[in-house]
Amino acid sequence: MNSVVSSHQRVLSGMRPTGRLHLGHYHGVLKNWIKLQHEYDCFFFVADWHALTTSYDNTAGINASVWEMAVDWLAAGVNPGAAKIFIQSRVPEHAELHLLLSMITPLGWLERVPTYKDQQEKLKEKDLATYGFLGYPLLQSADILIYRAGLVPVGEDQVAHVEITREVARRFNHLYGREPDFEAKAEAAVKKMGKKNAKLYHELRKRYTEQGDHEALATGRALLESQQNITLADRERLFGYLDGAGRTILPEPQALLTPASKMPGLDGQKMSKSYNNTIALRDEPKQVEQKLRTMPTDPARVRRSDAGDPAKCPVWQLHQVYSDDTVKSWVMEGCTSAGIGCLDCKQPVVDAVLNELRPIQERVVEFSNDPERVRNILAEGSEAARSVARATLDEVRQVMGLSYR
Repeated sequence: MNSVVSSHQRVLSGMRPTGRLHLGHYHGVLKNWIKLQHEYDCFFFVADWHALTTSYDNTAGINASVWEMAVDWLAAGVNPGAAKIFIQSRVPEHAELHLLLSMITPLGWLERVPTYKDQQEKLKEKDLATYGFLGYPLLQSADILIYRAGLVPVGEDQVAHVEITREVARRFNHLYGREPDFEAKAEAAVKKMGKKNAKLYHELRKRYTEQGDHEALATGRALLESQQNITLADRERLFGYLDGAGRTILPEPQALLTPASKMPGLDGQKMSKSYNNTIALRDEPKQVEQKLRTMPTDPARVRRSDAGDPAKCPVWQLHQVYSDDTVKSWVMEGCTSAGIGCLDCKQPVVDAVLNELRPIQERVVEFSNDPERVRNILAEGSEAARSVARATLDEVRQVMGLSYR
């Protein structure tokens, strides 16, 4: 059974610590996080354990990268007052749930994850014949399930990771969600809803289980979401009772597809450190201007008087991100008629990028000059995240027979 989507849905997302971030990260991930943090209960984490899956032999830079990336998050507008920001390894419950899930997850499920073979092919120079690399999708599943996150913002290439998480959750619930006295506990939980709501719940359950009325199922789930006088365990139990399944311990998450980043690199390819085509969030204004002014343009424009084709020019891709229709029309007309030169064309992009970076860089200075504040933000976020993770793991241990009292 899938968890109910509501305005209070929990969102989980993370990034490997790669040090200072660039505009590709800002437009591809951070702007989306900043929007989501005002709409959902968000958990954003530094995935330091995930950094080890491909770089276990070179860990010297991880520590510094964690803090530099955290500063960039905060400077970009990720708000510790609106979202929990934390470090993965500061919440050891991730690792324990990963271990427990590894006991029930078939190897074939991990081997068929598309990125497993893709990454092996791309990183041939690395020894990736390790369980850490094979099992990193399962660690991602633990990251999601430990918070019972309902939504996971991902690009299309990461949907398979959410799907394996759904399969693992489904298998776990099937194995451990069948309480011997499940029906009795469910009926006791129904009574806690009050007579009116209890009657409505039974009517909706009957309509779904006997008539297959999916509208009744959706209404029943919404009814349970609105209940304030039942525990989380009872709510999850009643979700399962509603659709005829067992108790849901680990809800199945949904992929929240994020728009593909439209931020191209300086050479027209995807902006990436590996392509050496980035503008970092912390680049000095003179660096930014120099990088943009020396960008390649339409090769047909050898002389100022030569007409060009914006479609063949990487600068035009940046206009798609930063310029309004008026500026884009000016560029199109000026380029194709040789009415403007390439430096003229680049100037609106230079101005727009500098304007975008200015407030971010001011906050970078602010946070960089107060490292204790950054450490406290992540420590408090880690403790808040750990409190939620402990509650999930306590229940997981109990249903697996590992709770000793």
